[in-house]
Formats: sequence, C-alpha cells, structure tokens
Amino acid sequence: MRRQIPFLVEALTILGLIAAPFVLPHLGFTPTTINRILVWGLVGIGFDLLFGYTGLLSFGQSAFFGSGGMFAAYLLTQTSMQSTIAALLIGTVAAGVIGFFIGLIALRRTGIYFAMITVAIAEVFFFVEFNPLSDFTGGENGLPGVPTPTLNLGFTTIDFSSNMGMYAFLAFWYFVGLVIALRLVRSPFGLVLRAIRENPLRAQALGHNIQRYKLAVFVVAAMYAGFAGGLLGLMQGFMPPDAFMFATSGEIVMQTAIGGAGTLFGPLLGAAVWLYLSDFFQTTLNLGATWRLILGIVFVLLVVFLRHGLAGAISDIYRSMRRGRQGTQPQTVGPVVARKPLTAANRVRLAHKATKSKEGVLLSVTGLTKHYGGLAGKSDIDCSVNHGEIRGIIGPNGAGKSTFFKMLTCEVEPTAGKIVFDGRDITKMGVIDACQMGLTKSYQINQLFEKLTVRQNLEIAVLGVVRGKFRLDMFKNLHKVRKLDDYVEGKAALVHLSERLDASVSELSYGEKRRLEIGLALATSPSLLLLDEPLAGMSTQERIETVALLKAIAEDRTLIIIDHDMDSLFELAGKVTVLQEGRLLVEGTPEEIKNNPLVQEAYLGGVHEETV
Repeated sequence: MRRQIPFLVEALTILGLIAAPFVLPHLGFTPTTINRILVWGLVGIGFDLLFGYTGLLSFGQSAFFGSGGMFAAYLLTQTSMQSTIAALLIGTVAAGVIGFFIGLIALRRTGIYFAMITVAIAEVFFFVEFNPLSDFTGGENGLPGVPTPTLNLGFTTIDFSSNMGMYAFLAFWYFVGLVIALRLVRSPFGLVLRAIRENPLRAQALGHNIQRYKLAVFVVAAMYAGFAGGLLGLMQGFMPPDAFMFATSGEIVMQTAIGGAGTLFGPLLGAAVWLYLSDFFQTTLNLGATWRLILGIVFVLLVVFLRHGLAGAISDIYRSMRRGRQGTQPQTVGPVVARKPLTAANRVRLAHKATKSKEGVLLSVTGLTKHYGGLAGKSDIDCSVNHGEIRGIIGPNGAGKSTFFKMLTCEVEPTAGKIVFDGRDITKMGVIDACQMGLTKSYQINQLFEKLTVRQNLEIAVLGVVRGKFRLDMFKNLHKVRKLDDYVEGKAALVHLSERLDASVSELSYGEKRRLEIGLALATSPSLLLLDEPLAGMSTQERIETVALLKAIAEDRTLIIIDHDMDSLFELAGKVTVLQEGRLLVEGTPEEIKNNPLVQEAYLGGVHEETV
C-alpha cells in the first residue's frame, strides 16, 4: 500500500496561504476579494464534507451561514461581550444546534426530497430573519458595527484591522478548518461517509447506522457554515442579511462544483474563480446585471468540460503523469490460483461473532409470510437451520428465494410469522442490528463500493465489527484502528484478492467482484452467512475455486446458499430446501431432493433422473 508523506498536504497549504497575498494581486485579485475567497472556501469545506464525501446535496447552508454569523454579530454589537473569538465559537455552536434539529427532519428523506426540504428550510430562515426576528437581526439592514477581530494575549493585544492582518486572521482559521476536515476524511468516520455516498444500502447492511452518520456530518457542515458566517461579519464590519438568501446556498453549491466536489480544496478554487469573475464582469467590463448571465454560462461550460472540477482536473493530470513515468503494468486476470490449506493465522481471521450455544438450532422460521398488497409473495414457511450446517435453497425463477433471504436478514419485514436467531426473536429487527448480531449475506447482484479500492471496501466491512454501528472517531487515524490492517489482509487472502487490494473495484473482473462480494459479507464476522447465488456468472475454474473457498469458510460457520448450479450446491449442502411459488415444497438431503418426483416436476424437470 502506498503511504503518503506525513503532513505533505498541510505543508503545501501553508506555503500556498503565505504566497497568496503576494501573488494574487498581480493576477487582478483585490485584498477584499482574497479575504472573501477564504471565507467562502471555509464554508465550502463543510459543504464538501456533506455533498462531496457523503452524497447529501443541501441547498440550506445559507440558514446556518446566516445564523452563525448573526449570533456572533449580535453578541458583539448588542451585548457586553468583547471577545471576538468567543463570539465566533458561540455562533458556531448555535449553528450546530440548529443543524442538529433541522437534520432530524430533513434526513428522514433522501435524494431530491432531502434537497427540496433544505430549500424550504433556507426560505423559512430567510423569512424569519427579515420579519419576526428583525429586531434582533436588523432585518434588511443587517447588524452594523461588528468590530474587527482582536486577540488578547494578556501582555499584549493583536489587532487584525489592516488588510494583511485580516488576511492572516482568516488564513489561520481556514487552515484550522482544513486540517480538521483532513483528519475527519482520513478517519474511520470519514471512510464510512464515503461508503454512504457510494452505496448507502450496502453500508447499512454491513452494520453501520447510516442515519446517525448523516446527522453527524450534517451538524459538522452546519458548524463550518456558522463559523464562516461569523468571519464574514468580522471581515465586513457588519452582518449582511443576504447571508440568509437562497442565492447564497446556490453559490456555495456552484463554487464547489466548479472547484471539484470531494476534494476539500475544490470549494476554495471554485470561490476564487467565482469571485474573480464576478468582480471582473462587474467592475472591469461594467456589464451591470448582465454579469450573472455571463457567469452562469461560464459555470455551465466549466461543469460540462471539467466533470470533476478544477481540483479534480489537476488530480487527474497528476495521476496521468505519474502513470506515464512509472509505465503501465499489465494486469493478469486468469484462473484463481489453487487454494492453499488454511493456516492457523487465517483460521483466527475466520473467527465469527460468538453465539449463545454451539449446537442445536441456530435459525428458526415459523409461519413466515409476506404480502405485497393483496398478493402473497411468501406464504407460511417453516424451517430451521442447525449450527455448522450448510443449507442449500433452490427453486425456479420467481419462487421468492431472494425475498426469503431479505426477510431472514431483516431487510424486509414479514407480514406474519416469526424469525428466531440464536435464541432471539429478530422478526422486527433492522438489518443493522441483525448484522451486528452476526447474521449477514452476500448479494445476488454485486453491491460494492465501486469508486473505492478493494482495501477500502473490506475496511468498511471490518469497521462495522470492530467499532459497532456508530462511533464519532472523527480524528482517529484509520490505520491505528486495532487489528484493522490484519483483518483486511486476512479476508483479502481468503478470497484471493491480496494482489488487488489497492486496485479500484471498477477495475476488477466479474469473477473478482463476486469474490469481493463474498469477502464483504465474510468481513463482518458472521456466525450465519447467507450467500445469494455466489457462483452466478463464474467460469468453470472460478466455480471450482469458489466451492473450495465456501467449504473452507463453512468449517466453523453456518451457511445458507441459494444457487442455480445444482451440481455445486449439492456438493456443498448437507440439506436442501426447495421453494415453489413462495411456499416450501420439500426438504431433504441432496440425494433425496434429486429423487423426489415433486422436485423433478417443479424444478429439475427430471434432468437427473437417468443419473440417479
């Protein structure tokens, strides 16, 4: 695994911030514009954590931007508070509290509905600021008289009223905000955020409480916006009412898109381009109101031709140059190497969550029924699976095997019936808690985190085991999580992906993706592993190797397997359950199933009749 030079990004950022006030004026940037870039870049960092890293598009950041700024400005102009730093921090906390309660509402929906709720919230805050709370916020006049920032060191007081002093003050806080964000995205918390962005349902199925993670990052983004709003008031000498306007939220979104989402530096670059062009069109070209039309066209062109934004384009060029220097090494994708016997170390890595008992019934299903409207999808299914058993599930297409699995793993709640796992009724339990108990599955259609690496995919699964369903470890180094690297490398070795750990999932062959799909489920350390068509689409050699893998996994674990490869399934399973039209048709050993006339008529069609 390639390791980055420690603090390289931070060091380059410091050099860039030191050089900016000396270089940018020669490019046409005014001191005021440079300072505004830092403010917008800071609020953009929070938005990038929310949108670029978690996939939540919010148009309500102006509510927090204005609220945090107004709280700080009110304390400094209407009360006896003199500490600008204290006022900034109080405004930040206030924005975070507001963000928490708004997040509880907005995050009940996803996608476009979430975005529309945030639009409505921004409009509500704009109305409240201009009307009911105008006595506190100044209404359309804003809050004038906000003092310039000062820092009392006891023996002396530093004043930041000059252009260079104000720049130094804003640059310091931008750097602090960036360092905090860098620590966050490099933490286990940050990796789970990326998992939510890529595939929220799979992140949830791996035992992560994605709603809590979303709420946490929503609050973080609100606090970034609130702090930046306070800085805006200090920089301008008054808190403007347009901080609450919907246009402010729109500009944050557009600046992040121009600069590049998911980069942290993108919002700063986007703000630089946006503010420079705004000034250029208005003051240099004197375009009047037409500047918005021209800037809109420029925005469209930048987004169309730079799909990953300016920062993304720079990153793509750097990677291309790096590959050009190193040369491309051909990737060999062929038959999987012969499986070696499991070592003692790998047996440890196969360890699963402890169950209350070591023998007897592990999973029991009674009267399981699922109705879709007036239609019965599943009807009155009874079955049980013992500890250490490999159970096969077969049935013709449309028999409801995958839906049966979804009910067993608590992805779908049954209409009637009861599911007992390890002595506990889990019928109404959610998929997160079921996974945390040790019950999980691989999917019929690969559910991977395509834009992440194989290593990151496995890390996401392992983190659900070693950290539980939610933890606010925002500042912990990912690779300092106890035994994380060992567990990941062990699981990769089990599914023959050790040589592909740092490859992007999108670069894997289909067979490799199927093995990774199994590896993700296995990495949650399940005591009961459900595999939905693990052999689908594989070559003959890959099937042979995967069957060997499943046999090794089953040495100390219970498996339930759905597959259409009868020969492989009968080789694996000690007992087979046959479903037909949502009902349990028959159960028995593979030999009994082969010879059963009901099965031959309903599913096998007599294909094995001559060989039995």
